[in-house]
Amino acid sequence: MKKKIPTFKTDKEAERFVDAADLSQYDLSGFKRVQFEFERKTAQLNMRVPKPLLDAVKKRAKARGIPYARFVREAVERALSTPESRTQKVKRQMRAI
Repeated sequence: MKKKIPTFKTDKEAERFVDAADLSQYDLSGFKRVQFEFERKTAQLNMRVPKPLLDAVKKRAKARGIPYARFVREAVERALSTPESRTQKVKRQMRAI
């Protein structure tokens, strides 16, 4: 049976523990993945969407435990980070002609 992670009163205590402990001996199943956002948000986007779409976005965001605006921002970031398919590239080039 794996050990339980102790409770810490300060970040310094937690840092010392992580630096010294063999974390493979501890039960990490209760941990949640966390993503930090460091870049300041300086621009604003307002858009209208059908209510059922907004409701679905809010439901998915709630299930992930994040604000719905962050969920939308992550979806946009994911869409822009995937490589453009050959079909999409051809269609874009055809529109430019």
